[in-house]
Amino acid sequence: MPDVTIEIDGKAVSVPEGATILAACRAAGIDTPTLCYLENLTPVNVCRVCVVELEGSRTLVPSCSRQAESGMKVKTDSARVRTSRTMVLEFLASSVDVSLADDLQRQMRRYGAQPGRYGPPAPPPKADQRDASVAGHHDPPSGDAAHTVAQPVKRDNELYVRDYTKCILCYKCVEACGSDAQNTFAIAVAGRGFDARISTEHAVPLPDSACVYCGNCIGVCPTGALMFVTEHDRRAQGTWDPSRQNKGETICPYCGVGCNLEVSTQDGEIVKVMSPLESGVTNGHLCIKGRFGWQFVGKRR
Repeated sequence: MPDVTIEIDGKAVSVPEGATILAACRAAGIDTPTLCYLENLTPVNVCRVCVVELEGSRTLVPSCSRQAESGMKVKTDSARVRTSRTMVLEFLASSVDVSLADDLQRQMRRYGAQPGRYGPPAPPPKADQRDASVAGHHDPPSGDAAHTVAQPVKRDNELYVRDYTKCILCYKCVEACGSDAQNTFAIAVAGRGFDARISTEHAVPLPDSACVYCGNCIGVCPTGALMFVTEHDRRAQGTWDPSRQNKGETICPYCGVGCNLEVSTQDGEIVKVMSPLESGVTNGHLCIKGRFGWQFVGKRR
């Protein structure tokens, strides 16, 4: 495709026609923060931390989805852009536990975000009473449950844990579960406004939902709201230590597709398996066997 040339922070940048402003920024070596964007997912424009100032536009525009057009003049570090990004980061960190979101923490330091200036942390989103039953609090009521309890940590299967107090509603898990990867549609955003949350259909436990346990939602989650049981347990025990972990790539042994695996080990034990985003076979996605089918490794019969 022919190239288009735009001006970013006073410099001319050429990208193929159809490329986004974000792609042009990255081609120019400009560190543009993103939260809801990922290369293997369709942009959903919900976090607004990637916004830039476009000459002639009344509002700031999301660089992850706005296509570059010849003659555009873009500012990525104006006072208006910095203020907007800072406020988005502060709003998120004032209402969600972002302690495990490494990239978000880096951007907060970069922009000097101070979520504490909004007062005490906001309470987490409420959950259906059915969700509380997953954590063993009480039996779910019949009919539509009122949102009266805080989100519990959901551990209703042996593979991964859901802690939605860390969820920033970036939609990545919904997209990965949907048409972008798995086409299972087991999860979606339920509720509105402050009551919005990720939920299964009718808030049923995960084993009763359409989930096929591919784990692609874990692979795209940026905050630790979705986590391998192995990682969750080691963190709870205080033994999770990324500095002592080794990563290696291999090929999944289960079928002939040839999916690339990125295997993380600690103390001689596999602790989680991911897939590289740049893999032409998987584009970062896996099935249940590739993502979770490694528990037999190292076990004695």
